[in-house]
Amino acid sequence: MTFSQGGNFEGGRVRRRGRAGGVAAGGGIVGLIALAIYLFTGQDLSPVLQGAQQGDGGGQVTEVGECTVEQANTDPVCRFSATLQSLDAYWATAVPQGVTFRAPGADEFTGGVSTGCGQASSATGPFYCPPDQRIYLDITFFETLQQQFGAQGGPLAEMYVYAHEYGHHVQNLTGVFDRADRSGGGAESDSVRVELQADCYAGMWAGAATETPRPGTDTPFLEPITAEQLAQALDAAAAVGDDHIQQQSGGGVNPDTWTHGSSEQRQRWFTTGYEQGSLEACDTFATDSL
Repeated sequence: MTFSQGGNFEGGRVRRRGRAGGVAAGGGIVGLIALAIYLFTGQDLSPVLQGAQQGDGGGQVTEVGECTVEQANTDPVCRFSATLQSLDAYWATAVPQGVTFRAPGADEFTGGVSTGCGQASSATGPFYCPPDQRIYLDITFFETLQQQFGAQGGPLAEMYVYAHEYGHHVQNLTGVFDRADRSGGGAESDSVRVELQADCYAGMWAGAATETPRPGTDTPFLEPITAEQLAQALDAAAAVGDDHIQQQSGGGVNPDTWTHGSSEQRQRWFTTGYEQGSLEACDTFATDSL
């Protein structure tokens, strides 16, 4: 996945929060379970994470500076910042009429971090926090995704994660979070429908990013997506399906406990957004839509 040549990406879009001293809690099997449960969550984390004994990685706060196109294509943190700017440009005009758009904040942290949803650690995985409207992740998450969950990796696979979390922000702006009952689980639950819709929104962005121009230019953010790159994004979606995670943990597949959807569903809804590119096509709450 490559950003188009021409100009640089401005700085200040992402905050970096370094380790504050101690090692964050949540390693080993506990960390794996936390990652599996909270992966890509749009839910308020405070009931689970409050009281965790971990360092707050916010001890040192800096901002990601201006990145060249080459850096955005090779450095994961610059890619995070540049992808968010692409998402900003897309969703500023793609949100429904009558919805006031505002971009989410973003933190790349190391170890642990204090958020509007409570304390979180690197083991939590990427997440969006509705109260403070920020996206949080430790960039080393992608190594875990490959090593523990068997994902292929690749730039578009990383961008899919960013776009999914951004999709939760769009749901927050449009009232989906307020209307949905995200307290329970199960294959037909609102929790699953929320997550699959965020996958669909990620696909919408990916399908349009090769045509969405960078502000003040006629240059699109991304070069055309290749079949290999698209396959990597779909592979990442499959790697975080509830059924795949349950299989990886050595247990049986139990749809009654699902909170994010199966591998097949996550791939299908990303593809729906990618190919159809409309909010209407991403209505996972429609009867029998799953």
